[in-house]
Amino acid sequence: MWPESSEQKQELRSGLTTGCCATACCVAAAQALLANKQPENVEVLLPRGQLVELKIESYLMLISDQTEKVPQGMRTATIKDAGDDPDVTHGATVFVELRLVDEPGVIFKPAEGVGTVTREGLVLEVGEAAINPVPRKMMSEHLLNAANVYGYLGGFEVSVGVEKGEQIALKTMNPRLGILGGLSILGTTGIVRPYSCAAYIASIRQGVDVARSNGISHIAATTGSTSEAAIQAHYQLNEMALIEMGDFIGALLKHLKKAPVGKLSICGGFGKVSKLANGHMDLNSRSSSIDFKHLSEMAITQGADKALVDKILHANTSMEVLKLCTEQQLDLAKEVCSRALREAQNMLKVAQPDIEIEVWATDRKGQFVGHAKSESSSKESSSRENSSRGSSS
Repeated sequence: MWPESSEQKQELRSGLTTGCCATACCVAAAQALLANKQPENVEVLLPRGQLVELKIESYLMLISDQTEKVPQGMRTATIKDAGDDPDVTHGATVFVELRLVDEPGVIFKPAEGVGTVTREGLVLEVGEAAINPVPRKMMSEHLLNAANVYGYLGGFEVSVGVEKGEQIALKTMNPRLGILGGLSILGTTGIVRPYSCAAYIASIRQGVDVARSNGISHIAATTGSTSEAAIQAHYQLNEMALIEMGDFIGALLKHLKKAPVGKLSICGGFGKVSKLANGHMDLNSRSSSIDFKHLSEMAITQGADKALVDKILHANTSMEVLKLCTEQQLDLAKEVCSRALREAQNMLKVAQPDIEIEVWATDRKGQFVGHAKSESSSKESSSRENSSRGSSS
């Protein structure tokens, strides 16, 4: 579950994706099987041409006959370093069990801790190992290159795993997406940019795609667990209708331009919603801070006097501002939600003008404090909400 992040601003170190780690394990295992080498470090060529080096933590010969010790393959492992990105797989042991097979080519299977796709809507087919296309391509290219270098004419069976991956996956959106039994092996560039959260953004897109593929037309995008619980209880939404967008409202709206739904409910903490109202599409504190001047300007439209404006400008948190306005019976939260709604509509209006949008703001206890919605018929709204409440398969 994505936590509600700080409101205050906080240069960060890049890391490597699980796909890059799995590729390094393939390189090491191939050298062990084809050249009888066990290098401590191996190089991986990333999709954009960058060469990186990873440390191999262990080599373990896989044997098919305990008596005769017949080699069956090689298990290699490395530790994922996600840099300063808040990645749940940071520090996890990624491993590959590589076996040589007669038929040329590369076959992928899930090992311990890597999930299997069970729902339509993902880039992979139902029943496939949750190893995304770019990591598959990286591993295949490096293995086929090794076969060429060492004169090997057969193929490879690659089983990718993550130690304790099934437990780690419970902290991700994989179960909701229908990826069961473990994690996904991800990565489009091989590099984890700090707070770019590429894997998280990919999960947002997948969440929308899975919802659409399963006939859900009303989705709720939330900034964290508190806001998610509030909006789910309000509408009694099916779990597949819930999109944990975290701070990445821009990424969600960008995807909805290509993959529209009937209705979008945006729900977040008051401070986060105020950032959207200020035009920010990344709500994390590293990219945007609470703008007390902007809050004061919105309060003025609600009738705030000079004394209140001065208090707002010197406030420490957005919730303090909300409390000050509430005490003077000013509905600042509604104004914030209305402006946030306008920003979301502006993002979508050219590509998808027919998406019904609403914005909800919550306090820290998950109580709704503000709401704004676009115009639509109640009949349409009722129909969409009912479709979102259907049972998941």
